[in-house]
Amino acid sequence: MKGISTSCFHRIYKASHRGDVKLVRRLQKLLINSWYGRCLSVRRVSQDNQGKKTAGVDGVKSLNPRQRLDLVNKITLRTKVAPTRRVWIPKPGTNEKRPLGIPTIKDRALQKLVQLALEPEWEATFEPNSFGFRPGRSCHDAISEIFNSIRNKPKYVFDADITKCFECINHKKLLEKLNTFPTLRRQIRAWLKAGVMDGLELKPTSQGTPQGGCISPLLANIALHGMEKAIKELAYSFDMKESRGRQLSNRDKQKSVNFVRYADDFLIFHENINILNQCIETITKWLNDMGLELKPSKTRIAHTLNHFKKEKPGINFLGYSIRQFKTGKYTCGRIKSKKGEKGKLLGFKTIITPSKEKQTQHYKSIVEVINKSKGLSQETLINKLNPIIRGWCNYYSMVVSQKVFERLTHIIVWKLLKWGTKRHRNKGMKWVKTKYFHSLGENNWVFATKVENKWITLIEHRNTTITRHIKVKGNASPYDGNLTYWSTRMGKHPQMSKRTASLLKKQEGKCNLCGLYFKDEDVFELDHIIPKSKGGKDEYKNYQLLHRHCHDKKSRTDGSSISSGSKLPNNYKWEDDFLVVTC
Repeated sequence: MKGISTSCFHRIYKASHRGDVKLVRRLQKLLINSWYGRCLSVRRVSQDNQGKKTAGVDGVKSLNPRQRLDLVNKITLRTKVAPTRRVWIPKPGTNEKRPLGIPTIKDRALQKLVQLALEPEWEATFEPNSFGFRPGRSCHDAISEIFNSIRNKPKYVFDADITKCFECINHKKLLEKLNTFPTLRRQIRAWLKAGVMDGLELKPTSQGTPQGGCISPLLANIALHGMEKAIKELAYSFDMKESRGRQLSNRDKQKSVNFVRYADDFLIFHENINILNQCIETITKWLNDMGLELKPSKTRIAHTLNHFKKEKPGINFLGYSIRQFKTGKYTCGRIKSKKGEKGKLLGFKTIITPSKEKQTQHYKSIVEVINKSKGLSQETLINKLNPIIRGWCNYYSMVVSQKVFERLTHIIVWKLLKWGTKRHRNKGMKWVKTKYFHSLGENNWVFATKVENKWITLIEHRNTTITRHIKVKGNASPYDGNLTYWSTRMGKHPQMSKRTASLLKKQEGKCNLCGLYFKDEDVFELDHIIPKSKGGKDEYKNYQLLHRHCHDKKSRTDGSSISSGSKLPNNYKWEDDFLVVTC
């Protein structure tokens, strides 16, 4: 939006970074009271967000343009809020269910507005190895940091999960840590104490922040902020000596311990088990102060290379299996040999692969789609499977996944052959192979069909290119003003398609319609420069990337959506295809 540019968020970030609290508060109030800021928050929750059709306790959802404009004028900081609606969703791979608290769309818009004001302030102070629910950071950055932590030396690792993190955060401690101006503090406290409607029963919320609200992930990160700092301060007391018997410097002691957190899951690495136990005690006490505790069933101590007690080597984190293996003499690192093997050096290598559990889940999801598509055409089946395969392959394309991809390709071919034989029970396997699999290029087993002289093919796992992910720079943030770095980085993300990345590079990270840089939270869509209804073709030179709202505006002006002459409230009008408010 032209009335509120990225410089506003950048100024809050810079002021917070240099400790100018007075300026931070003034800019936050300016943003919250801005008409353009309210428009942006309403657009995010009612147009861009995937949950825009989810209703709260008032049943309101899917706002039309008139309702969105009315909502812009209604949202303002106030104490009275509606309770959240309780929805239970299943946890993947378990029989448990996770509670979600869905606020009303009015509260969601106000929460988004508050998040826009608070996030730049806290991004300037958040710890470098915190990756969950933060702009510009992803699971891939966390995995890259883990690899860097253990690539040169095998270590013990403490793998922990916090019990019901969102539901057990101490409200008083959270508000003290938030340390914002009174009006905003009272508003956030009202959201925390609003209660939940579980069916027809209203339940109070004396602790925790409900999952499902726009501001909940930010509040959870604020509550958990300081864990890495506590570990680094503890490092000063470590009893660690050099080979010559002298104590290590404080800097080397801090480097010896590594901490990685993604949301409420975290890892602590150290080569000495006794020191690791000290870190565990410190973190446990720190969490107790916030009203949190560790979950015993998901907490374990292991070693990245060797067996430790009854625990197998390695860990599973964010769907990846992280482990080290002993190798020959010439490797990237070395360890001392076991007792009794004097003079013998054993090397090791760090291997990160998709976890077996995630491989099984992915294969089952594909099998489920195939089994439900026995009566559908080959083209429909391919269109259903391709998004599933593409997303999974992109997520695991930055680790050692080629053998896994080859295996999945092989077993899916056999499953598709069975799909074909069940459709044609009087035909043999050879006939089915000839009908549904074709020779394209050097591959003789391509599951494809021809539609209007164009081949529609099934994506094969093994054709995915393995590209190493580059971890985000230390304390870098999308709010730091370095738009060139973030636009370039966005185009190199593993989960971004090649076409989208190429268009981002071609457009220099900007939207072709409004000219603004794409930011991490922005939703952008592929657009045909010349609409297909007017003779445009599906080719690269006719593609461009636009913000979703810019795409809607272009569709309206080129005649494929509502016209700019639609009936509007009296104080709104169209000017040069922009909606403006009149006094």
